[in-house]
Amino acid sequence: MKNVSLLSVGILVFLQCACQQKTPLTPEPVAPNTTMIQSVVAESPVANAATIMSRPEVPVLCYHQIREWRGNESRGVKDVVVPPAMFKSQLQLLADSGYQTVLPDDLYAYLTTGKPLPAKPIMLTYDDGDHDQYAIAAPEMKKHGFKGVFFIMTVSLGRSIYMNRAQVKELSDEGHVIASHTWDHKNVKQYKEGDWETQIVKPARQLEEITGKPVQYFAYPFGVWNREAIPELKKHNVKAAFQLSTKRDSTEPLYTIRRMIVPGDWSAPTMYRAMKRTFKG
Repeated sequence: MKNVSLLSVGILVFLQCACQQKTPLTPEPVAPNTTMIQSVVAESPVANAATIMSRPEVPVLCYHQIREWRGNESRGVKDVVVPPAMFKSQLQLLADSGYQTVLPDDLYAYLTTGKPLPAKPIMLTYDDGDHDQYAIAAPEMKKHGFKGVFFIMTVSLGRSIYMNRAQVKELSDEGHVIASHTWDHKNVKQYKEGDWETQIVKPARQLEEITGKPVQYFAYPFGVWNREAIPELKKHNVKAAFQLSTKRDSTEPLYTIRRMIVPGDWSAPTMYRAMKRTFKG
């Protein structure tokens, strides 16, 4: 078994790891829904970066494709393709352990004002807009009363294996959050002047037209960010941004919120243990 450090995962090479553990895991008992995480400290209306950093992190999981593996696919591809049975067992374990899903507005309010969250909060996120997220992930979440965040790459809307506009609208109407993942997945480190309009402004506008709701959250392509991107995101009304591969930035924690990608051969217990190690708060 490879010793995986999720804080230094190389997302650009799709996680050269796949830790499969066989030890059975007993779900933690379900906590009453009325139990809440309380604010760490007494709050001013909007917390500063240091206060945000002091709050316990909320686990945020990241999925891509949810389908069966194909025999001719590379190890790197399989690292981001989770078989449906594996995915279902992961959600079942989370539900059995008492986790409740939160959405970006909930997380933002918790981080900036100390607003309470459920005792065991978790955020489920999905990148790119693949059709199997609509056909498999959404129905499975519904069984458990879970809601998720779908970061859509708008160049792919209606194409081949991706969701169409009506399906995105349906997810939004059902209470999931639709957020931006750029137009065509271009790395923000490569952006030049016109790219901000193409990759940030237009996709958000298009998704707002589809859902009828503001699009205020963003996931960096490949999970990779840089400091130069943050002022541009703020300028274009992005409230918070989600990355994958590094620690949060202590001066811009709202724009470097961490997620943990779930490789395709992690069993539910393996995923659970990795999540507990990664988000120790």
